[in-house]
Amino acid sequence: MSTIDKKKFEFVALDTYASEAIDAPAYSYWRSVFRQFLSKKSSIIMLGILITIIVMSFVYPLFAHYDFNDVSGINDFSRRYISPNAQYWFGTDKNGQSLFDGVWYGARNSILISVIATVINTVIGVIVGGFWGISKTFDKFMIEVYNVISNVPDMLIIIILTYSLGAGFWNLILAFCLTGWLGIAYSIRIQVLRYRDLEYNLASRTLGTPTFKMVTKNLLPQLVSVIVTTVSQMLPSYISYEAFLSFFGLGLPVTEPSLGRLISDYSSNLTTNAYLFWIPLTVLILVSLPLYIVGQNLSDASDPRSHR
Repeated sequence: MSTIDKKKFEFVALDTYASEAIDAPAYSYWRSVFRQFLSKKSSIIMLGILITIIVMSFVYPLFAHYDFNDVSGINDFSRRYISPNAQYWFGTDKNGQSLFDGVWYGARNSILISVIATVINTVIGVIVGGFWGISKTFDKFMIEVYNVISNVPDMLIIIILTYSLGAGFWNLILAFCLTGWLGIAYSIRIQVLRYRDLEYNLASRTLGTPTFKMVTKNLLPQLVSVIVTTVSQMLPSYISYEAFLSFFGLGLPVTEPSLGRLISDYSSNLTTNAYLFWIPLTVLILVSLPLYIVGQNLSDASDPRSHR
């Protein structure tokens, strides 16, 4: 049996502070979210497309002098129906106007409507859904409201409201928001019910924690991925709704450009000068698809269970 050479060892004094230290890397939730999000190539590609379209939609119109209702070039046949070239990147229409200008003006209105409606519906839906799930008295009332309204198709409600309110930017947003928050509130309510009776929430309620604080501090942080998923679905859907309504003359006024309005106006050019129809439609797809994919990837990344 070999003997231990005690000269090779040295006694170290006990450090009570060092023994309590946690030897683990610092964890940041949002840093982990964005690391997970940017690890996917599809996120980077779609985010690049989306940023490019947004910059063109909101910066380019500041420098372009475009009037959707200008028909001064209608009698100048040299400017009408010019195919896409180095001077007119997207070509010109029957009024001699540049389609390139019209597309970015229209995209700006479509994106603005979608973003404003989504923000309003999300804020109202999350707040109402939080209290809906935590309050049994409020739940009894809201569930009856939901059962009535949810049986009517969303698009039918929006069409009726746009007919009643009339065409207009804010009227269209109001039509989207009057009942659009209800579905979000119901989804949040279901998620809140999952967490409401967990031990730490029962302890908070026993200690007299106010309902508002329980919702904002204990429950909503658990629902980040659910909220992001909802937003990622709403943004492209409202752009599609606006395009659909404008296509049939129910969205924005005829004097206001939007991607839906351009597609509607140029639908007669589907066989002749088809670029007038396909270019706005392509831009509409390039707005909706990246919004959805970026939103879904961000939703996956915001789920703590996907973090390493």
